[in-house]
Amino acid sequence: MSIEFPSEAWKDYEIVDSGNFEKLERFGNFYLARPEPKAIWNKTMSEHEWNRLIHTRFRTGAGFGKAGKEDSGTWEKLKKMDEQWFIRYHSEQGLQFKMRLGLTSFKHVGLFPEQAPNWEYIYRQTRDLCQNAMEKGLPRPKILNLFAYTGGASLAARAAGADVTHLDSVRQVITWARENMEASRMDGIRWVLEDAMKFARREAKRGNRYQGIILDPPAYGHGPDGEKWKLDECLFDILRHVSDILEPENSFMVLNLYSNGYSSLLGETVVKEAFQLREVDPSLYEIETGELCLKDRCGKALPLSIFVRLKR
Repeated sequence: MSIEFPSEAWKDYEIVDSGNFEKLERFGNFYLARPEPKAIWNKTMSEHEWNRLIHTRFRTGAGFGKAGKEDSGTWEKLKKMDEQWFIRYHSEQGLQFKMRLGLTSFKHVGLFPEQAPNWEYIYRQTRDLCQNAMEKGLPRPKILNLFAYTGGASLAARAAGADVTHLDSVRQVITWARENMEASRMDGIRWVLEDAMKFARREAKRGNRYQGIILDPPAYGHGPDGEKWKLDECLFDILRHVSDILEPENSFMVLNLYSNGYSSLLGETVVKEAFQLREVDPSLYEIETGELCLKDRCGKALPLSIFVRLKR
């Protein structure tokens, strides 16, 4: 198991401090304070130091603590700032793109910065697949991003040269992701407004396959036609469908999980069972597991999600 952090080469983002169930982050030129249930320790900086920096602070609403509404609330503006703004992602590997940020009523800003190591992995694997395809005169690899949100992983795969399908169940989020693609001076991403389970099942029936599949499912959610998603009940099933549409060779899969109580070992086990890897020669695949974390200026590590990466 590995512990991974965003690269220090990314200058448009940093976590400044964390503690007392909050985190203080800088996105570009703006400092945001947001609730963070995993920051159970004390803040290192004083409240005065926080307030001196903060442009806006998220205040939780009446729905806080209820299933599916843990993040609802409002932003309290403390300094003048833009309603929407762009930041640039850049790393030593050469991956670059832009993301439009904004203040939503669910605490999110359109970017999960701890995902940067996954973006780098997707970029490297996709770049290798594209190079191999070019050398053999094959079509460009196809990458499928399920539960794709505003598209950081889609941009990473597209920047590497793949044909990318970006799927989400929320129309406004797909529009947001398209803005990010255009701001990054990219094109050609295929946009799909659909329930992830339905799409994966249909692709399996059609015999369509992908060289890379990315999943970042929520704990709870709904499809565009009201389909219900509950991670505990649906994760294994969707992974079984994913196993049917992922190419058996020269392919990769990335699973990211935020749900509290899920460990990297649990993630590894559910992937192995869904892909029936106990029946496969271990030399034919690689599995990486670990945690994605942020480290603040004071050196405190904040774990936020677990990942499982399968390479064949």
